[in-house]
Amino acid sequence: MKRRVPRMNDQESAAWLGLTSVFSLLPAALDRQLQRDSGLTHFEFVVLSGLQLSPEPTMRMTALAEASVSTLPRLSHVCGRLEKRGLIERSSCPEDRRATNVRLTTDGRRELIRSIPGHIATARRLVIDALTPEQLDALTDITTTITARLTQEPTP
Repeated sequence: MKRRVPRMNDQESAAWLGLTSVFSLLPAALDRQLQRDSGLTHFEFVVLSGLQLSPEPTMRMTALAEASVSTLPRLSHVCGRLEKRGLIERSSCPEDRRATNVRLTTDGRRELIRSIPGHIATARRLVIDALTPEQLDALTDITTTITARLTQEPTP
C-alpha cells in the first residue's frame, strides 16, 4: 500500500515522505556512529566543529548557537556536558558581562580530530557513495534552495 500525504499529489507526497524519512533516519545514524566511536552526539560534533572553524579562538554563545542552528538553552545544556568532559571552556565575556564566551580546549580539538575520519566515512557510506555525481549535484541544488527558503522565514 502506497502512502500519500493529504493535499499533496503522488509526486509531492513521495518527495515529502522521502525527505522526512531522511531527516529522521540520518541524524540517528550519525549519532550512533559518533557515540560508538568517540562518545559524542552529532550535535556535540557540530558544536565542536563550529568552534574549530571559528576564525577567533573564542566565540560568544549567541554566535555559536547561530552557527550550530540551535537555541541558547539547548546549546547551554550541551556546553555544560562538553565542559564537564574538558572539551570546551566557558568564560564571561569581558565586553558584555551578560554574554558567555566558549573556546575549544586542546582535549576538545584532539577529540574532534579523532572523530572526523569515522564521521566522514559514515557520511560517505550513507549518502555520498550512494549517489551518482548527477544526483549529488541535484542534492546540492535541492538543499541550497530549501536552506535559502528556511533562512528567509521570519521567526515567530
